[in-house]
Amino acid sequence: MKKTITITIAILMLLSGCSTLGKLIPPSQQSAMSLEPTEIFSDLKNLPKPAGSIPVSVYSFRDQTGQYKPQTNVSSFSTAVTQGANSILVQALHESDWFTPVEREGLQNILTERKIIRAAQSENPNSVELPPLTTAKIILEGGIISYDTNVKTGGLGMEYFGIGASELYREDAISIYLRAVDVRTGQILLSVATSKKVLSQEMRAGFFRYVSYKRLAEAEGGFSDNEPMSICVTQAIEKALTDLVTKGIDKGLWAQKAA
Repeated sequence: MKKTITITIAILMLLSGCSTLGKLIPPSQQSAMSLEPTEIFSDLKNLPKPAGSIPVSVYSFRDQTGQYKPQTNVSSFSTAVTQGANSILVQALHESDWFTPVEREGLQNILTERKIIRAAQSENPNSVELPPLTTAKIILEGGIISYDTNVKTGGLGMEYFGIGASELYREDAISIYLRAVDVRTGQILLSVATSKKVLSQEMRAGFFRYVSYKRLAEAEGGFSDNEPMSICVTQAIEKALTDLVTKGIDKGLWAQKAA
């Protein structure tokens, strides 16, 4: 019995790797934390410094795929892609040095508050007049235009005398289109497209064996690892912004800061 368990543990460690054994232990509760910048965001921050920040507006940057999460034998209305791409794009614009985003998604709320302020100021003749809203020079349009599932699938497994392990993976892909439109002329200045693969993997290991007459030993373990869809959308958007700035510099649409 002990010999069988020892062999089993050795095979599982060989197939799974010592670094993955810690993933089999359920994680403890964690406090909320700030989102860490992605690797793509560092490319956006490392772009040349601009000669001046460009005011931009985003009215709608949404999921245009219309796909729902696939679930077996269940009707699900949960979308496969985040519906908050507009907020992700505005956040990336705000964190970059090249653009100054102006609020347009909640424009009606701003106008309502300004009306309230004007109504209160009408009773005070010494009040300071509200400044005009900042106008944008460029409108950013586009969205998430595709979400393809099972672009690539595969796996690897091994079993010997009821002792085995297997690993499966699946790749999905999302695509982002982003274009810059000149507010004065309506001309599309630039259009870029990016894609990001979404990786999901699952690993299982276990054994199933009779160790003696009428005595059966069975054990199994495993874990799955799925890339968060919101993080993948964030990386695709940040990559699109990086390409947009780079192509704009090459075409002379905007200038970098002089050395």
